[in-house]
Amino acid sequence: MVDDHPMIIEGYQNTLLATKKEHQHLDIDIASTCDMANELIKKAGNSEPYDVCFFDIRLPASLDGSITSGEDLAKVARVYLPDAKIVILTMFNESFRIHNIIREIQPEGLLIKSDLTSSELAEAFQIILDNPPYYSSTVKGFVNTTMSSDIHLDDINRKILHLLSQGFKTKSLKEHIDLSMSAIEKRKKQLKLLFNVEDGKDESLLNEAREKGFL
Repeated sequence: MVDDHPMIIEGYQNTLLATKKEHQHLDIDIASTCDMANELIKKAGNSEPYDVCFFDIRLPASLDGSITSGEDLAKVARVYLPDAKIVILTMFNESFRIHNIIREIQPEGLLIKSDLTSSELAEAFQIILDNPPYYSSTVKGFVNTTMSSDIHLDDINRKILHLLSQGFKTKSLKEHIDLSMSAIEKRKKQLKLLFNVEDGKDESLLNEAREKGFL
């Protein structure tokens, strides 16, 4: 279990130990930084692999800057612990972030911390062991909405929407997206067509994207 807040880790541990099934035996290692977790993952990969890895998304980066988040650690775990079940826990609840996590990591569990209760964590753990994946309610809502929509966006268009929703102006998008200004403007126009934005305003585009679960 990897999280930089000791009380949260303690809560997770206590919940799982108190609700485990009789035949289950839990040995839990904990880490609070990317460096600590990276060392444990590689050590376990060469000896006794972990069955389940819990990663918080926001963590102190490794000293060399090569690992900056729980997403990066999950990718390391996929290499060194190919049979381990990956569980991502995060406070982020934007559609763009959730989509990226599912696409990049394909975790066996994705839990939004604001959704989480002790009983849900216990239920999620058992489902992840036996019949993954398990998504908490916010994740399910985004997945169901976007999958049922006729609108399909690539990652660049999703990132444009996400950045606009965070208050970035169009002229500054080029600093975050590897496209020319004209290409970004063209994509914005395409997005407004996709979402049937008639007044051409960015705010109207964002409102439509939110209604359809893309933000």
